[in-house]
Parts: sequence; C-alpha cells; structure tokens
Amino acid sequence: MNTILDFSAPWQADAARLRHGFGAPQRVLAAYGPHEVPAVLEAVQQAAEQGLWCVGWLAYEAAGAFDTAYADAVHSGLPGQPLAWFGVHAAPLAAEPKPSTLQIPAVQWRAALQRTRFDVHIARIHAAIAAGECYQINYTAPLRAELGGADALDASELALALFARLQRAQPGGYAALVDSGQMQVLSVSPELFFDWDGERILTRPMKGTAARGKTPQDDARAAQTMRESPKERAENVMIVDLLRNDLSRIAVPHSVKVPQLFQVQALPAVWQMTSDVVAQTRSGVRLGDVFAALFPCGSITGAPKRQAMRLIRELEPQPRGVYCGALGVVRPGLAPGRIHATFNVPIRTVVLESGRLSCGIGSGITASARAADEWMEWQHKQAFLHGLAQDVSA
Repeated sequence: MNTILDFSAPWQADAARLRHGFGAPQRVLAAYGPHEVPAVLEAVQQAAEQGLWCVGWLAYEAAGAFDTAYADAVHSGLPGQPLAWFGVHAAPLAAEPKPSTLQIPAVQWRAALQRTRFDVHIARIHAAIAAGECYQINYTAPLRAELGGADALDASELALALFARLQRAQPGGYAALVDSGQMQVLSVSPELFFDWDGERILTRPMKGTAARGKTPQDDARAAQTMRESPKERAENVMIVDLLRNDLSRIAVPHSVKVPQLFQVQALPAVWQMTSDVVAQTRSGVRLGDVFAALFPCGSITGAPKRQAMRLIRELEPQPRGVYCGALGVVRPGLAPGRIHATFNVPIRTVVLESGRLSCGIGSGITASARAADEWMEWQHKQAFLHGLAQDVSA
C-alpha cells in the first residue's frame, strides 16, 4: 500500500509544497453508514492531537451524516466502498515511494451519459431555475474504463504508474494517491476545499471555466474574457455567498471575509476562476463541526445547497463516491494538542478498484448556460485523462 500527498501551500503561493509518502497505515478508521461518520472524524481529530497523521477521504454520500435534510438528497454509497476512510500513520516516510516502472495497458474511457440525455437534463435544470427552485446546479456524470490484464498486475504498482501519468498531465494543485488496499484514489484536483489550523480556516471555491487559447494572444484573451464574463462571475459569486453562509456556522461573529474574488488560475487545458473565503473559527470547534458546516462543498452542489442536491439526485442515477467528496490530511499542528487539516475537493480524480477505473466530470449550470457550451467544457476538463489512452509507463 502506497499513499502520496502532494498539496500546494494554501496560504502562500511561493511556500514549499506539502509532499510526503506513507506506507501501510498503523490502523484504519472507516465508516460504512452515515451514523458512523462523526465518530470516525472525532477519532481522526484525536489521533492528530496525539501526534499522528491521518490521510483519507469522505465520499459525497457522507453528507447524510451531517444534516438529516441531506438524507433524501443523496444516494446510498457505492456498494462495498466506505463513506469515510482514513489511514492512521505515525509519521510520513523518510523517502517517497519509488516511481513505478510498470507497463500498463491503454485506458479507453466510456461515457455513461450521451449528448441527447445531457441536453434533456440541462433543460430540466433551466426549468428548475426558472421556477425559483434553485440558482445553480453542479451537474456531473462518470467516465468508466476497464484495464485489460489488470488482474495480473499489482494494484499498488498500477496506481503509482497511473498517478505519475496523471500528475504529468495536470501538475500542481492538491494531488494525492490514497491506497486503502481495496481501492486506490488518484486525485490531481486543482481545488482546495478547506485548510484549517484549528483557528484560521480558508476555503477556495473554483467556479468559472474557459478553454486555454492556442496562441499566447488567444490564451490571454480567453482568461480576460472569463474574468469579465457576467455568467462566469455570477456562477462564482453564488458559491462564494453559499460558503460565506456555511462558514458563519462555525466562525467568530463578523470574522468571515472574502479577501480575494475572481482570481484566474491557469491549468493545462482550462482557465479556472477561484475566490477566497476566510474566517476565524470559534473556540471548541472540532473537525466534525467543520465538516458539518461545510460538507459537501458548495462548488460541487450548487445553490441553495439542499435543493440543488435533491435535483442532483434526480438527474444523476449513480452515487458519486469519492468524486465531489473530500480528500486530504489531518496532521499535528504547530502547538501541542492542535491539529492542521487540509482537504481538496476531489475533482479530476480517478478511482481504481479491481482493474476498473471511474472518473467524474461536471460543471455548474446557471440560467445563462448553454448546453452546447457546457458539453464542450466537459470535453476540455477531461483533457488530463488523454495521456492514459496510450500505452504508458511511469
């Protein structure tokens, strides 16, 4: 079992990355039902307070653990997959796992959603927005693939090889390979969910997308057009407002601020727009309280959150799983007995299980969204997977 953490420094762009490797965990904390999730998060907090490192995830369907109103807004979890899973480690390894030299077969992705059905669902979302049911829906669908001959390959080695290729296609961001033994989560997410040091908390929702230009001039024009687009700015500010409200549930009064709005971030295939929302958390707030206030991240639900999630369940017939949940690390803080938690939003994330791969793709749909443009945005967002469509070795 190999686990790799390679996260950007959330508060300082020029600071060193949080990059560590981990071997097999000392113990595992897992929840298979919503009622078990809070206890897992409390155990994670206690372990970090004792100087241990916990690396793992929450599935999107864990939302039912934090609010009874979410119980009918999400599917049951994926069969056999935990809603929450964390490996507990004494410390990171002295050296990262060695790069894999494994030769792996080409990956041929299949879309679970066809264009005609996509257009029907976009029309349904537009009708819901027109009726005042919601303002924005983050609509997604999975891609799937099977690796021929994967049964003969070591799953951990296979995951290392795939993860290395994904990181080359989409470097930076909040990347992690988490190996639970049963399944391997390979995330090259560019989106921070939250960073919390026990006092300060930062969230950085990512909403607003534009394809990169083919020339430097076209590229700069695309970034500027996105930055000035009423549609992209509206999509972003809706989620900023949602997260301001979510953070207020755990924040010191009047401490919720938006120090940066409409920042443009360059990714290999797309430009993305982010904004920062920060706060001071109240005394006595625990990790479970942070998740209860924020989970799932509004950038992958829409607004208002509960109604958006109900419509998502209507339109998406399958659970999302780790995709759109949270993946990260809870580690000892700088002061004794303190913790530091950093989680991404696991978009641009591939799950490997028994030789089968899955990866979700989606976008935020607002009243001004056009089906043809959103469909093209989905194609651009999948670009990081193209390197797996060829025979590769790490």
